[in-house]
Amino acid sequence: MGSHIDNSPISTVKRSYTAEEIQAWLVSNISDLLGVEPDEIDIREPLDSYGLDSAQGMVLASRAEKLLGFKLSLILLWHYPTIEALSKRLAEDFADSNSETFEF
Repeated sequence: MGSHIDNSPISTVKRSYTAEEIQAWLVSNISDLLGVEPDEIDIREPLDSYGLDSAQGMVLASRAEKLLGFKLSLILLWHYPTIEALSKRLAEDFADSNSETFEF
């Protein structure tokens, strides 16, 4: 049973993301999707007040999945309608997904 050497590229290693980092990422991506400046986005305003539609929500969810490494349900955008609330929830989910990874 020799020892297994992990030759996977560093990019597959999950790093941790804080709520603040996720929040900054969300502001950047939402401003990009909506064609507005990041400083025009208020993290406490409901996303639908910016006219974020379901198609843009799906793009945002897809980008977030690539960043965080777990499936993001669009339902979260309705349960956590502000960037501030959503980023806190995603940071919690991210921490949970990482702890599950290391239980083996």
